[in-house]
Amino acid sequence: MSVKFMPGAALGLAITTALSGAAFAQEKITISYQPAMYWALPLHFANEKGWWAEMGLAPEFVTFPAGAPQIAAGSSGPWDVGITGAVPAVLGASRFNISTIGIANDESRTNALVVAGPDAEAILADPMQIKGQQILLTTNSTVDFTARKCLEKFGLGYDDVRFVNLGQAQIITAMSSGSGSVAGVWAPNLYTLEEKMGAKPLCSGADAGAVVPSLLITTEAFAGASPGQIEKFLAVYLRGWSWAKANPEEARKLALDFYATGGLEVTPESMEKEFALRPVFLLDEQLALMSRAAGASKLDAWAGEIGAFLTTVGTITEAPDSATHITDSYLQAIAADDKLRAFATEFDPK
Repeated sequence: MSVKFMPGAALGLAITTALSGAAFAQEKITISYQPAMYWALPLHFANEKGWWAEMGLAPEFVTFPAGAPQIAAGSSGPWDVGITGAVPAVLGASRFNISTIGIANDESRTNALVVAGPDAEAILADPMQIKGQQILLTTNSTVDFTARKCLEKFGLGYDDVRFVNLGQAQIITAMSSGSGSVAGVWAPNLYTLEEKMGAKPLCSGADAGAVVPSLLITTEAFAGASPGQIEKFLAVYLRGWSWAKANPEEARKLALDFYATGGLEVTPESMEKEFALRPVFLLDEQLALMSRAAGASKLDAWAGEIGAFLTTVGTITEAPDSATHITDSYLQAIAADDKLRAFATEFDPK
C-alpha cells in the first residue's frame, strides 16, 4: 500500500486515500494525526507492510499542524480515530465527548523549553532570568502544559512571562531570525533547534515532574457505530510498535523517510534520540497503565493533571471525569480475541 501525505488548505489539513486493488471489499476508516511525529510511525509501518489490508481496513489519513485544530475538526466528523497530544485529547473530551482508547507514547522528555542566543548561558545558570521575557510556544498543547510546569519548578508564576502563541514551524523561523530566545517545542523540532541554532534544553516535562503522554482517540459517533474497526485499528497500531522493537534498523530507516515525507528532515542521530527518549507501550503494558482494578489508573492520574492545567489557564471551566472519557474496553477486546491478540503481539518479546 502506498500513501502520500500532502499539505492542504482547508483548516490546515490534507486528506489522502490509501486504497489497494481489493480496497472496495474493506472497511474505510479515517485516521487523523500530525505529520512527521514519532507517535504516528506505526501508521507508516502499516502502510509499508500491508497490515491494513490484513485487518480488513482501508485507511484515509487526515493531517493537522497541531492538536487544537485536529480536535476542533473532529467535532464535525472528518475523522474517526486519531493520535494527538494529551492536552488536546482532554480538551476534546471536555468539549466534544472524544474518548481516549490507548496510549501512543510518553513524550515527557521531548516536550521542553529551550534557550538560544546571547542570553542562553545566563538563563541556563539562573532560570529565574526568564522572568519578564516572552516564551514562544503553541498554546493548548503538551508543550504549553510542560512550560507551565517548568515555571512552577523555577518558582515563577504564569504572569511572570509573556506567552506568544505560534505554530511549531513559526517558532523555528522566529528563533532562527533572533526574534526569540526562549521557546517551547516538541520533538523533532527540539532537535532541529539544537542542531541548527545550538539551542540548549532548559527544562523538559520529565525535569518538571510532569508526565506528558500522547494518546489514541476516537469520536463519539464512530465509537458508537464501529467498535470492531477501532479494535482493528488498535491492533495494527500496537503491531507497529512491537515490529519496530524487533526490527530497529529497518524501523529507523522507515522513520527517516516518514519524517521527510512530512516535510521535516532530521539526522540519523536525532532519530536515535526519538527512539531512545520516547517510551512506547505494547498491549499488556497498555492494559496495565489503564487498569482500574485498584482504583484510578495511572493514565487517569496523568489525564487529571492535564485537566487541572486546562482549568487553571481558563481553557475549560471543569476538567472531564477520566472515567467517562478514557476506556480500555477496545484493548480488552483485543486481548480476549485470539486472532487480534496474535496480530497485535506477533513481534512482542517473548
